[in-house]
Amino acid sequence: MGSTFQIDATLTAFIALALLLLTGVLNWNDILQEKGAWNTLTWFSILVMMANELNELGFIPWLSKFISRDLHGLSWPIVLVILILFYFYSHYLFASATAHVSAMYTALLGVAIAAGVPPILAALLLGFFGNLFASTTNYSDGPAPILFSSGYVSQLDWWRLNGILGIFYIISWLILGSLWMKVCGFY
Repeated sequence: MGSTFQIDATLTAFIALALLLLTGVLNWNDILQEKGAWNTLTWFSILVMMANELNELGFIPWLSKFISRDLHGLSWPIVLVILILFYFYSHYLFASATAHVSAMYTALLGVAIAAGVPPILAALLLGFFGNLFASTTNYSDGPAPILFSSGYVSQLDWWRLNGILGIFYIISWLILGSLWMKVCGFY
């Protein structure tokens, strides 16, 4: 009902927290003991805000036009491969899958469609790779830091191995996945 009453989801969460505190269900010490949750909330909100600001300040539209201009005249399969490679490997520069997808999915989808890539194929492949790049770094999404902190794999090995695994993902999803989507009639 937030959109009906024009109440932001963040405000709703803080109202709920205030009610829990006022009714005694939680006390302030309960909240302070959840350091990991507050740490995650703080960093996650900053990363999502930064992705939003990149879009509002015009960086993402500029990037979209820049990429589109450089890819103009190429056949759509080549454009799709270049965009997927860029989308996947640029995740090394992001500390959050949500921030990355928020910042780049729409822009790259627009470039793909403008280049003649079938819209459903472009949307699905970018969506799939928005999940597949979660393994690229030890900070790439929520579970990655937990898995990394187990200490079984060094940071260098994590990055190197997932850079190589990325090649497997790209070949599998772009070739086999695209063929399967064609058989299923998605494009």
